[in-house]
Amino acid sequence: MYHFIFTKLYQLHNKPAPATGIGLFRLLYGIVLFQEICFLLYFHHLIFDPIPYIDVEYPLIPFFLCLWAVAALFIIVGYQCQNALIVSYLFWIVFVQFTPMQRDFDGGFDAFMTGSGFFLLFMPTDKVFALDQLRLKLSTPFRHYSQHPKPTVSSLSYHLPVFICLGFLYFDSAIHKLFAEHWRNGLGAWLPSTQPYYVSAINMSWFLNQEILQKTIGYIIIAFQFSFIFFFSNRYLRPIYLFIGIGLHLGITISLNIYPFGLGMLVFYCLLVPFSWWRCLAKALRPTQPLLLVYYDKDCPLCNRTALTVNHFDIFKCIDFKDAQTFSDKQPALSALPLNTLLTDLYSVDENGKVYHGINTYIQILIKMRYPFLIGWLLRTPGIHHLAKAIYRNIADNRQRIPCNQDCIIPNTTQFKLHSFYSRFFETDNLQSRRNLKTLTKAFLIICILQINNSIHYGLLYRLNVDTRSNPFMLALTQASNSVLLLSHSFIGITPHALYLHDHFEGYDSLLAITYTNDDGDEAWLPFINQEGRILAPHWGRVHSMWANIAVTPNIDAIRLNKLMMKITAYWSHRLQLNLDNTLFTIKIKKNTAPPYWVYDLLNKNLSGEWSNLGTVQWKQQQFHSNLNQTLLDNISVQSSYWPTSTPE
Repeated sequence: MYHFIFTKLYQLHNKPAPATGIGLFRLLYGIVLFQEICFLLYFHHLIFDPIPYIDVEYPLIPFFLCLWAVAALFIIVGYQCQNALIVSYLFWIVFVQFTPMQRDFDGGFDAFMTGSGFFLLFMPTDKVFALDQLRLKLSTPFRHYSQHPKPTVSSLSYHLPVFICLGFLYFDSAIHKLFAEHWRNGLGAWLPSTQPYYVSAINMSWFLNQEILQKTIGYIIIAFQFSFIFFFSNRYLRPIYLFIGIGLHLGITISLNIYPFGLGMLVFYCLLVPFSWWRCLAKALRPTQPLLLVYYDKDCPLCNRTALTVNHFDIFKCIDFKDAQTFSDKQPALSALPLNTLLTDLYSVDENGKVYHGINTYIQILIKMRYPFLIGWLLRTPGIHHLAKAIYRNIADNRQRIPCNQDCIIPNTTQFKLHSFYSRFFETDNLQSRRNLKTLTKAFLIICILQINNSIHYGLLYRLNVDTRSNPFMLALTQASNSVLLLSHSFIGITPHALYLHDHFEGYDSLLAITYTNDDGDEAWLPFINQEGRILAPHWGRVHSMWANIAVTPNIDAIRLNKLMMKITAYWSHRLQLNLDNTLFTIKIKKNTAPPYWVYDLLNKNLSGEWSNLGTVQWKQQQFHSNLNQTLLDNISVQSSYWPTSTPE
C-alpha cells in the first residue's frame, strides 16, 4: 500500500499544471472567509456574549475579529500569503475551540474551513493572482515581463486537497445517508427544502413538486458522493463530477439558508476544473492583439516598475509595453515625435491608432484592462482629472533616469523571496524532493487512518447501535477513538458529515417563533422568524444552526431552549431599542411536517400553518423568566426556569 501511494504521489508531483486554479482557490477561499468574519462581527454580541449587551464576557472579540479580517484580506490579494494563512488557521482553531462558536453556533462549516485552511498552508498559493509574485518580480534583476516564464505547479497540489477535503467528506456523508429512510427513498435533497427553518427567501415549490425529478436528484447525490473519491481524477469523468458538484452546492447556496457551507464547498471546484480548460478560457478572454500599446523609457526604474505592475494586474493581457527607444517607425502616429518627448511622458496608442499621453495613458490602461474600468471613468471626471494630472506631472517630472539593463535590480525595492511551505518542500532538487514525498506519503496514510477511524466510529458503529460498553477491550478502543477524533476534528477538520438525516428530521413537528408587544400595545414579530416560519436574513448560516439545530429539535432540551431564547430576546431588545423590563415576549408554536415519504406541495403547507401561543418570556431587572405551556409541546419537555445574570451551560 505504501509503495502504491508513493508511486501515485510521485507521478502527480512530476506532472506540471497551470497555477491558475490554485490562485483562484486561494482568492475565493479568502472571500468566503472574509464574509464569515464580517458575519461574526455583525452578530458578535449574539454569538459571544453570554447575555447579549448585558453580560459581555469577551470584550476583545471585535479586535481579534478585525485582525482576522486583515489576514483574510491579505489572503484575498495574496500579500504575505504564507503568514496570512498561518494566522487565519490559528484563528479558526482558537475561535472554534475557545468560544461559543462551536457549542451553539456551528453547522459543520467551521470544521470544513479549518481543514481547507490547513491544506492551503502547503499549497502554492502565491504563484498567480498574488501580490507576493509581483513583489518577487520587483525585487529581482529586471527583466521585461514577457521574459518571465508562466508559473506552473505540481498536479499533486490539485489532487491531494480534493481527495481529502471533498473525497473523504462525500464518502463519509454517503455512509450516513444509507441509514436515513428519506435518503433511501430518494428524498434527501427534497426534505430539507420543504422545512421553513431551512429554506432561503426564494420559494422553490415549483421545483420541489416534481416528484420524479426530486427522487432522481436524491439518488444521483448518493451515487455521486460514493463514487467521487474513486473517479474524480479520471480525465474523462472529471467534467461530469465537476458539473454535478457545482450544481449540488449551487443549489444548496440558492435554496437553503446555509449559504456559507455551499459557497465554501463551491470554492473547491476551482481545483477540479480540467487543466486544459484554463488555457482555453484564457485564450477566449484575451484579445488576439493588445488593445493598447504603451511606450516606456527602459532606463527609468519607475517606468520599469510600472510595466511590471500593470502587467501583473492585466489578467486579460490587453496591454503591451514597448521600449520607446527602439520602437522604430511602425507607429505612424508617434513617428513625428522626437525621442526626448517620448521619454518625457508615457505615450500609448490604442487599436484605432489614437495617441494618449500622461494621465490619459493611465486612464486608458484602466479602461482597456476591463475590470477596473470604473476607476478609469472616475479619473475622467472634472476636478478629479485635474488633480490626478497634477500628481502625475509632479511624479513624472521628478523621476530619475539611470542606465538599467538586464542585470540591474530596480532601485528602491527590498529584496524579497517566497518562503512558502510548498517551495521549501517541493521546489528542491530531485533527491530531496523524493525524500519529502516519502514523508508526505506517511502523512497521507495517517490522515487516511484518521478519516477511516471517524467513518467507522460514527458511520458504522454508532449507526448500527453496536454496544461497546460491555466489552472492556471495545470500551478502551472506543475511548481511544474518541480522543483521536477530538484531535483530528480540531486541527484537520475531520468530522462526521451526518447532516440532515433521519435523526435530525424524525419528529421535527413543531416550529417556534417570537413576538413582542410594542409601545402601542400591538403584537409585532421579532425580525428573526416571520409569520411563515422562515428564518430571516441575515440570520442565516450559523445563527440558523443555533435556532433550527440546537434550540428547536425533535427533542427540545429545556435548558438549551431557554438559554437561546434569552440570547435572542436580549439581542433584539437592544437592536430595536425596547425597554427590556417592560416588554412581554410571546413564544409562538405551529405544527410542522417532515415525513420520509413524498407529500405534494409540502413546503407551502408548512409555511401556511396557524400559530398558537406556547407561553411568554419576560425580563425583570436583567433576569430572565420563561413560562411555557407544556401541553402544546405534546411530548416535548420544556420546563419553566428562572435565571440570574450568569448564563447556565
